Amino acid sequence: MKNLMFTIKNAFTTMTLKNAIQCFSVTFGVCAVVLTGAVVFANHTSAAENGQGGLETPGIPLISEETLTEMAQSEETGAVFNDSYNLSYMSYRVRQGDMIGRIAEQFDVTQDTIISVNNIRSSRLLQIGTYLKIPTMPGILYTVKKDGETIDSVAEKYKVDVEKCSSVNHVALDTSLEAGTMIFVPDAQLDWVTRQEINGDLFRKPIRARWYKSSSFGWRASPFTGARSYHSGVDMACPMGTNIYAALPGKVTATGYNSTYGNYVIVAHHSGYKTLYGHMSAITCVSGQYVTQDTRIGRVGSTGMSTGPHLHFTVFKNGKQVNPENLWN
Repeated sequence: MKNLMFTIKNAFTTMTLKNAIQCFSVTFGVCAVVLTGAVVFANHTSAAENGQGGLETPGIPLISEETLTEMAQSEETGAVFNDSYNLSYMSYRVRQGDMIGRIAEQFDVTQDTIISVNNIRSSRLLQIGTYLKIPTMPGILYTVKKDGETIDSVAEKYKVDVEKCSSVNHVALDTSLEAGTMIFVPDAQLDWVTRQEINGDLFRKPIRARWYKSSSFGWRASPFTGARSYHSGVDMACPMGTNIYAALPGKVTATGYNSTYGNYVIVAHHSGYKTLYGHMSAITCVSGQYVTQDTRIGRVGSTGMSTGPHLHFTVFKNGKQVNPENLWN
């Protein structure tokens, strides 16, 4: 009996010892893992030599080749940009009754901003459902005219804050810009000619008496053959002898007669504009004469290719025919 009790006691002691050894082994293993992790973390935070890196953003980054180029240029030049001048855009869908002025006021920008950023050529043609880009600050888009312009020279041209202009575009002040490059010029305004063009206030109608539009600008059925043809101006029908005035101040560059326009006058204006007045019964100005919008340059007639008394009025912009109705008030 004593021998049996001694054997059981020895067996229990042996099992306890084995369990203790196993428990210690597990505990030591866990501690080793924890210690190893701590060492790795310490090495990572201090040395950071694990072959990782790159741009850190909270979301999906929008990085392009241009972005990387701009970052490299700013680092090379040592340029420092003010982060408070952050430019971004939002989208707005035009609704019934909207006008550019009201939209601009709603987003605390200028009419010039909306017109320039969205390349609006006529404020009268704003259509319901159109999506507009609205920047977070007032200003205009500027296309560099020639190689060698800088942020400094553009800011001086528009009389705006040069630091703000530089920071918005992430371009150093003295960086040479290539022709055709487009930049945003904060707080800048359109020149008065461009604004009047877009708002349709640049020209006055050359006929001040009662008239009606007998033919529009663009494609039409020819009044002579019935075939589809392109009409380069607006026909303003009115009584014979009605006074014709210059639509914009300028210089008379040609007067004469041809088989198409009959008696005609051509006037050159600023900003690349020219106007042609045709089918006159009489010409009351001379070549080389400077005229104003109150200068009478001729009288309505039906000379040349004409079916009745009217004025044919054409507008050229840098040699290209444009619709007069988008330019007059």
